[in-house]
Amino acid sequence: MLKLPEELKAVDVSVDPRKTAVMIIDMQNDFIKKEGKLYVPRSEELIKTIKSVLDKARKASATIIYTQDWHHSDDPEFEIWGEHALAGSWGAEIVEELEPKEGEFVIKKPSYDAFYGTPLEHVLKYRNIESLILMGVLANICVLHTAGSAAMRGYKLIIPVDCILALNQFDYALSLRQMSFIYKAKLTRSDMMRFG
Repeated sequence: MLKLPEELKAVDVSVDPRKTAVMIIDMQNDFIKKEGKLYVPRSEELIKTIKSVLDKARKASATIIYTQDWHHSDDPEFEIWGEHALAGSWGAEIVEELEPKEGEFVIKKPSYDAFYGTPLEHVLKYRNIESLILMGVLANICVLHTAGSAAMRGYKLIIPVDCILALNQFDYALSLRQMSFIYKAKLTRSDMMRFG
């Protein structure tokens, strides 16, 4: 089994909820449910840890943002992955266990990067957000691409390592290495995070 390098150690993190957005990336039926079109093995395990962070963030009135992979029937991405997260379908819906609450943002995205072709940056600016907590799937695709775009825009990144997942251990470890080394993300765990 691949071991994480020592520098990928999780640390305690305390965030200012007024300047922090919690992003739940692509926790949708097609990826999380076994009958989904691109099911990610063990992804159901993320629901509990993501929910624990969400509960803390909501109590502290932090900004909550969901991303929703969202494709039309002629999307060229289907040539790579096959049809998934089809606009308006059951598969594109956010899993019921993590359903957004009133006043929380849902960003429909056409690509891996949550900033590309979406109003995400506008939302972050008018909410005066400085830091992003990224959780969801997949660590090496949508989470990593969103992290890169966020870092290039000057946002500080926090990654709870028990709230992201990849299809294999190599991709997971590589994603953590890239986000912490290149984008200077702080790595933490859901039980090591404090709001306020």
